[in-house]
Amino acid sequence: MESDKSLLSAELNADMEEALYEQMLMKAKQEIQNRLPNLPETKQIRPQPGFCIKTRTSKNAKIFINICKSNQIPAPPDLTEQELVSILESDDPSGYRVPMSLGEPHVEVDNSGSGCTAYDIVINNTFFEKTQVNELFREFFITVAMEGLENKYEMELSRDWRMLKNRKFMGSIFDQNIRTKSKPIIQEMDTRPSHLIPSKTLISEIESSPVKPDYTIVAEPHEGHPRFLVAEISLPKVSSSRSLVLDLGEDRIILVGRPDLYHLDIFIPYNIIQDQSGAQFNKDTKVLTITMPVQPA
Repeated sequence: MESDKSLLSAELNADMEEALYEQMLMKAKQEIQNRLPNLPETKQIRPQPGFCIKTRTSKNAKIFINICKSNQIPAPPDLTEQELVSILESDDPSGYRVPMSLGEPHVEVDNSGSGCTAYDIVINNTFFEKTQVNELFREFFITVAMEGLENKYEMELSRDWRMLKNRKFMGSIFDQNIRTKSKPIIQEMDTRPSHLIPSKTLISEIESSPVKPDYTIVAEPHEGHPRFLVAEISLPKVSSSRSLVLDLGEDRIILVGRPDLYHLDIFIPYNIIQDQSGAQFNKDTKVLTITMPVQPA
């Protein structure tokens, strides 16, 4: 029996069209998946109450700040009072930072029945205890905490504050989600990509130990709110990226060069997108380049 070649050809064309359609569908699905942002890794913590301070905004709105504690927050470097005084009197007192989690504002009612706003700030348990026994550390931390709230929520707080004696917190203390550290893979390369290097220095050097490497951080664009930052860190004693450990936080870069070669801990005045950041180590120039997209203003 003779088959209808035209019908067979039509069937083959239909199969090819279906396969092509499936291929195009898979490609489109992959492209859509690639465009979806990766959610940063987070974990939920339950802060423990510590103490509460009362202050006001520049517009005379009543503000309560609940200072809370949790072992899930990293501790700052352990300093003596004299070491803290030396840092505060130095040309760059920003070299000592206190890791903290700033919670969202929540509306409460104070003892007089008036409405007020409360904020929860969480710090490490050990550092919290230090603020309880050392007035200098407590004053320093409260100043830093207020600056953090002012920067995050665009307000101005009075430095005339008082600690509540009969209560550890105002209202309720809510669980907080903190971002876990992101460890980007450091790619090794032999040639330096010139297109990644903008032209204007944004942030100057901050001292670290055991040995602080020279570095610059630049912004693109260099005027207004940047779209991304680029950090260039000079590591002349490093031969391979395998000896480097890089952690990127929301507003922090921590770099360790093993064994005990370098240590750099940088705080930056913008929130970066951790999961979209990347790092490249140039074996020829001994420079680590970190590109960091910035959260929109």
